[in-house]
Amino acid sequence: MTKRPDVWMVGSIGIDDVETRDVSRTNLLGGSLPFATIAASFAGAKVGAVGVVGSDFPKTFEKRWNKFGIDLEGVQHKAGPNFRWAGKYDGNMIDRTTIRTELGVFADFMPLLPESYRSAPYVLLGNIQPDLQLHVLKQAKRPKFVALDSMNLWIDIALPSLKKIIAEVDLLTVNDGEARQLTGKWNLRDCATEILKMGPKYVLLKKGEHGALLFTKKEVFIVPAYPVKTLKDPTGAGDTYAGAFMGYLSKARSLNSRTMRKALFFASAMASFCVEGFSIESLEKLSKAAVATRVRELEKMTKV
Repeated sequence: MTKRPDVWMVGSIGIDDVETRDVSRTNLLGGSLPFATIAASFAGAKVGAVGVVGSDFPKTFEKRWNKFGIDLEGVQHKAGPNFRWAGKYDGNMIDRTTIRTELGVFADFMPLLPESYRSAPYVLLGNIQPDLQLHVLKQAKRPKFVALDSMNLWIDIALPSLKKIIAEVDLLTVNDGEARQLTGKWNLRDCATEILKMGPKYVLLKKGEHGALLFTKKEVFIVPAYPVKTLKDPTGAGDTYAGAFMGYLSKARSLNSRTMRKALFFASAMASFCVEGFSIESLEKLSKAAVATRVRELEKMTKV
């Protein structure tokens, strides 16, 4: 990439086996990073990816990923097995059980930010170990806006490190259960208040099929999930949501309440397409026009 990206993202790059109530699929492109970066590209953003793949990572996966114009300079290639995950969804297609996790080269991943990425104004720290998130963020040069995604595992085993990185970012996104676990509160407004005290200006609480809530110290904005007709695979929906949100912000002229709200509508539309196929398959068939249509439909659904 000869020019700096609008946004760079760090996260996992996996090979997934997924079982749903209808079908089982193996050896799918997975991990948080492909979903997030591809989603951001639909906003017209120039996106840089920071991650690691093993020697068994299929070259076809990299070609499919690269077709979206994602810059992969920050993806390390290491000898050894790639990160692999296998999971099974319950009949409700919401709850899932992890059957197998094999970290492979991801176990020793130490993110290195390419020089061309370091002055990028927008950053998405995907769901990896908090110390690694802080390590790679320190390599950036005063980004304009940093978003952080995390999960219950890090709340359980790395809470002090997690709080350190939360204090360094502009936005934290977690699901409602994780927000309760992190704060010890039950009411989501109370959860958001406690998280805002930790340092971020924004808290984005994801509620799956029930949409999301964006909190600041002064306001709350609720955006619904787009009601899809065909749900095939929920894997990657949250990463798609976060990536789309950051991609939209990175192309906006200013950061204000209206921009943030419009970014959430865009994110909701992108996530709805993701779940209509396995892995990135539905995104590979998607057009920007179709995304724009779904955003308008969502805005119309919520208009009073």
